[in-house]
Amino acid sequence: MNSLRILDIAHPPMRADDAEKVLDELLRSMKKSAGTRVLKIIHGYGKSGRGGTLKETVLNWSYRNKRRIRGVIAGEQYSVHNKLTQEMRRVCGQVFDSDLEAANPGVTIIWVV
Repeated sequence: MNSLRILDIAHPPMRADDAEKVLDELLRSMKKSAGTRVLKIIHGYGKSGRGGTLKETVLNWSYRNKRRIRGVIAGEQYSVHNKLTQEMRRVCGQVFDSDLEAANPGVTIIWVV
């Protein structure tokens, strides 16, 4: 990836509406950027271990912005065996990312158009 942008909204945890505002601003700036096309969002996975409010916020926000996003990869599916991950890494470049192959439910990868 030319540039992998990382946004941590879990440490300390943001309120859902604040997280959406930050995501909106970041998406606007990434679309203007020549190189940054991949955003890794650290949202944590909640007390239950199944995904908390911030994960739901990120997924809902992604759905509402689907015309501006090329793909969304759940951390659990972020693998070299996933077709979307393969395509994204082919197009954007392949840099080291510790969450690749980690099946981390606390992150979501967003591929920006």
